Amino acid sequence: MSDDFDFDVVVAGGGPAGLAAAIHAAHAGLRVLVVDPHGPASIDKACGEGIMPGGVDALRRLGVRPEGRPFVGIRYALAADPACEAFGNFPIGSGLGVRRTALSGALLDRAAMAGVRFREGRVAGFTQEGDEVTLADGTRARWLIAADGLRSPIRRALKLSAPPRHAPRFGLRRHYAMSPWTMHVEVHLAADAEAYVTPVADDLVGVAILFGGAIGGADPSLEHGAGRGVELPPEHGAGARYDALLRRFPALSARLAGAEAASAVRGAGPFEQRVSRRVAGNVLLVGDAAGYLDPLTGEGVALGLATAEAAVDAIRADDPASYDARYDAITHRYFTLTSALLAVVRRPALHRPLIRAARAWPSMFDRVLGVLAHLRADGETPVGPLLPEAPYV
Repeated sequence: MSDDFDFDVVVAGGGPAGLAAAIHAAHAGLRVLVVDPHGPASIDKACGEGIMPGGVDALRRLGVRPEGRPFVGIRYALAADPACEAFGNFPIGSGLGVRRTALSGALLDRAAMAGVRFREGRVAGFTQEGDEVTLADGTRARWLIAADGLRSPIRRALKLSAPPRHAPRFGLRRHYAMSPWTMHVEVHLAADAEAYVTPVADDLVGVAILFGGAIGGADPSLEHGAGRGVELPPEHGAGARYDALLRRFPALSARLAGAEAASAVRGAGPFEQRVSRRVAGNVLLVGDAAGYLDPLTGEGVALGLATAEAAVDAIRADDPASYDARYDAITHRYFTLTSALLAVVRRPALHRPLIRAARAWPSMFDRVLGVLAHLRADGETPVGPLLPEAPYV
């Protein structure tokens, strides 16, 4: 790259997708700056914290091995009838439950080792002229990677956002100091919410609850963190709100009874973000900024890592336009399967038939998990094709 620029690549956002892009770019010999409001500091986020096997593989390729607790698959159960359950196991590899702060710290360490530089702040504005992107503070770069979250200011500035198709959904998460009781991530289905249980350490379990705005109240305070999630203060009533949602899951509530809360309640949403395209000149969108549907399949981190790698590949090839096609190849299975599962989740009458079908055909359940679990930057999956291409736009 030319010395005419201050940096070859500026990355806006220091979450997993942004840091992965920075590491890939630095490994390719590019000069990289990450701009984030937290600077080079570990970041928390309201997420399920379960990384699928494909995401674990992507982290290993980066040389990142965060501390966590492996899980072998997913268990679905009815909140009102826990005996109605189905277990699915990954055909290849295992997932990793990892505290978001631990993941962030491991990626930050690797980025620093790779020579990535950090600046505390935001990419408040920028201009493009020819092959140059100039930030509002005068920093000049050849490329700008927008990894600035669900509500990406850069995406909105470029007018790449499209209206959502579905009613908004939100999430709240809390940790409990207790030994995990399972080697699976558990998904408990209630009529109007789901609870996701992820073992993240030998003495820590994360419980995230997803719900529609109709029952949780579409709360603007969940949106102020640019999709990164916010810690909600006591006066917000977040703890009481979380507890009220948790009571929709009697068996899970009973198991958690007496366990000490090990973190404050954090919230995020609305989740769905539609995007018209992911490239505008020398600006490329990755991770949540590039589009998102819903976290119910647990693929957020893996998608972020895969799209970050693909974006840097396009930069290395000096072919940014190729990234949109790569993005569709990476994500079409996620959007197709997530859309189908979201349609079922929104219809409580289908919850029991879904679980019974998964239990009756365990090999198909495992195969579906395998497809979701191994999203990769090349758009392939080691378990082979399952669905036709159907990009979500």
